[in-house]
Amino acid sequence: MSTRRWGRVSTRLPVTEKALQETIVDAANRLHWKVYHTYDSRKSQPGFPDLCLVKGKSLLFIECKTSSGKLTQKQGDWLVALQAVPGVLVHVARPNDLDSILEILKDLEL
Repeated sequence: MSTRRWGRVSTRLPVTEKALQETIVDAANRLHWKVYHTYDSRKSQPGFPDLCLVKGKSLLFIECKTSSGKLTQKQGDWLVALQAVPGVLVHVARPNDLDSILEILKDLEL
């Protein structure tokens, strides 16, 4: 497994959704984003994205998936609804997308 360096965040391409999410949250925290994640979603609306990130005027929703993970219908419905809101960014993040997600976090710094 290759190791990548991005800023002060050292990342190995994560293979689990949890590892990918932790890597994104770590980078977002280092870049001073406000990060929200529902840790126990059993009583929450099904399908809501894993991460909600806010910084300045930027609002970003991220659904984390493994390389082969599939979106549920309810996840897809939420992502489509959120993507329709002007100015809101929505991404499905997979391990191979990590570099681009980290660049988005860096580029949206205000």
